[in-house]
Amino acid sequence: MVVNFKVFKKCSPNGKLAIYLGKRDFIDYLSGVEPIDGVVLLDQGYVDTQRRVWIQLVCSFRYGREEDEVMGLNFQKELYLASEQLFPPVARKSERNFTKLQERLLRKLGPNAVPFTFEFPATSPSSVTLQPGPDEHGEPCGVTYMIKVFAGESETDISHKRSSVAMGIRKIQYAPTKQGRQPCTVVRKDFLLSPGELELEVTLDKQLYHHGERIAVSVAVRNSSNKVVKKIKALVQQGIDVVIFQNGQFRTVIDAVESQDGCPINPGSNLQKVLYLQPQIEPNRARRGIALDGLLKGEAGELASSTLLTSPDVRDTFGIVVSYAVKVKLYLGALGGELSAELPFILMRPKPATDRLKASLSRRRSIVIIFYLDQF
Repeated sequence: MVVNFKVFKKCSPNGKLAIYLGKRDFIDYLSGVEPIDGVVLLDQGYVDTQRRVWIQLVCSFRYGREEDEVMGLNFQKELYLASEQLFPPVARKSERNFTKLQERLLRKLGPNAVPFTFEFPATSPSSVTLQPGPDEHGEPCGVTYMIKVFAGESETDISHKRSSVAMGIRKIQYAPTKQGRQPCTVVRKDFLLSPGELELEVTLDKQLYHHGERIAVSVAVRNSSNKVVKKIKALVQQGIDVVIFQNGQFRTVIDAVESQDGCPINPGSNLQKVLYLQPQIEPNRARRGIALDGLLKGEAGELASSTLLTSPDVRDTFGIVVSYAVKVKLYLGALGGELSAELPFILMRPKPATDRLKASLSRRRSIVIIFYLDQF
């Protein structure tokens, strides 16, 4: 049986260096992150002259607009997570364990191909991009990763563009396979100089949602006060925590719905109803500052997935933590104010079924490798 493998390739402008990767998305399982395994193909001239070639795993964090960088001001920080001299090799090839992808690429590309393997640090942040405004140009804010290969005398050399190549990759998380506890909350409000209280109970149909799914919000109102509830509003908020800033918390409304069905809720009355919300990127394409999953060239992007952490204290300084919550408000008029309840939930994408299929098919012996030229 023939199995097709997609291999991403990118060459340096002078054609002397080329990177080959089997994939560009690497999954964070919380217990560990998939290793980055690939191959670099060197030009024969580089091999004959023994020029030094370096490879690096770079995390780039842009926290300001590129167009605002004036007078030497820079709103971008780069963190070199791993660096290695690729050629001449420091360790012998026989001392390394090659993956199946590397073995096939080495057989196909010949003796000038050099394998490499990198590991993400345990606390490295996920790839997140903040959506720029319609009139903004340049690199968007967010966390990005790249594999960079260049020729130089040391790993700190400023590489020449013609003799260097960089390919963007992503560190992502997929949704857990099991649902958590069903979110539910009850809030109450009493009023000065008024007897009784107003009670609001909010329940979500589940805790974990995949992108594109509809959220059913069950609302129960019990009015034992002498106030009147005039309308109900439910909304989805995206929370963004830019860890590097002390006050870098932002909230954006992704979807909202108002209802006066069953209102006004007079004193002594009760109401039960279900409101539906659907957080999607399409109605928010032009809104600046919304968090998206890390983008590769040519992708339209989707809402960023919730960031899963092993502990609330485990936050990388260069990271952007994304969260979601449903908020329900009861409006009581100008004098009565409002009563609100909030429930967090998880919004993520499921692990593709094709990954499991590839794992089973990769055991077959007959292989055809398809090469894709990446321009990012």
